[in-house]
Amino acid sequence: MISAVVLSSHTTGLGVTRALGEKGVPVTVFYYEKNDMGYVSKYVKEAFYSPHPEDAEEAFIALLLEYGKQKGKSLLIPADDATLLAVSGNKAELARYYHVACTEEEIAIKFLNKKYTYEIAEKIGIPIPETRVPRSVEELESYAEHISYPCLIKPCFSHRYFSHFRRKMAQADNFDMLRSEYLKARVNGFDVLVQELIPGDDTRGANYNSYFWNGTPALEYTAEKVRMSPPGSGVPSVVVGKAIPEIIEPGRKLLKALGYYGYSCTEFKRDPRDGIYKLLEVNGRHNRSTLLAVRSGINFPWIEYRHLTAGELIPEKKQTQTLYWIDEFRDLFESIKHVEMERNGLPNFFKPYLHRHVFAVLDKKDLKPFLKRCFDLFKTVSAKLWINPLPNRP
Repeated sequence: MISAVVLSSHTTGLGVTRALGEKGVPVTVFYYEKNDMGYVSKYVKEAFYSPHPEDAEEAFIALLLEYGKQKGKSLLIPADDATLLAVSGNKAELARYYHVACTEEEIAIKFLNKKYTYEIAEKIGIPIPETRVPRSVEELESYAEHISYPCLIKPCFSHRYFSHFRRKMAQADNFDMLRSEYLKARVNGFDVLVQELIPGDDTRGANYNSYFWNGTPALEYTAEKVRMSPPGSGVPSVVVGKAIPEIIEPGRKLLKALGYYGYSCTEFKRDPRDGIYKLLEVNGRHNRSTLLAVRSGINFPWIEYRHLTAGELIPEKKQTQTLYWIDEFRDLFESIKHVEMERNGLPNFFKPYLHRHVFAVLDKKDLKPFLKRCFDLFKTVSAKLWINPLPNRP
């Protein structure tokens, strides 16, 4: 059987690895973060620590090329934005030794750089939050009277900003905060957008997942966000499979305009002021909650594998509903905040745990990633306590 090479092995990479490994696909993992846990999965046949795909792109690509020359033509799957950007920029060369599961760089830039994504969406009539792209402090100041607060400072390239600040975006409640966050980003080399904050809780977020080919969706799956970590502006910690017909046509229209093909997850949020779902971003790779669709009967990584390696495009299946995906570590870490925010407190918080669900990491058939995640968190907390010990109580 043709093997799969998964690039990065945190939550997304682990989900892809399990989805393919359970089908008998031999999986090799290249990871560049030592806190990743997916590479210890029982489904991983080989694991290699690699150079950083952006900080040392040349060395990273050289390693992939050397492996490809030795092992034959595997399926190459970038499982985060950093590896996606590196692979898409070198796709022609890598395609000599791999079936490459991503678009070319000219398409990838259109969704990785949110500035271009919003420009395209607005041009074709996809609703977006009010967005401005200040090129200087003076231009930011000129926008001041037109900006309502709170607003968001969002990076054009999310993964780079997150890697530096350990957050996806910043919120400003007034112009002084907006100016401060803007300057902080620019001083560190990040281009940013200023965007209105769509009101409403995390449950207004929605995902349009699809496998797109020749301008049409071969398979589609929609889901609703339940909780984020941190609440309101973080990454999903609980997601539920749910039919959301309102986002299907906008999702299709946008992907077609991007010239996109392959798997993607397009995110929307419903604005309570007008009831319209508005575009947040396009993830041109497998997403964190990949196992939600897999456990619902739509195994996107396997569909992608069969299509790219054997030319077989599995016909569309109907999604099952009321299945939850839970990132148990992130969700429990934010539990106090979520319980305080929940209308019905603890019962609502534990609802996903009491219904049919799949965990992001914990799997009794594949325990090593969970144990490694626990150990890594213990080391991190211990190190912080060593540096900043808790104050003595009187």
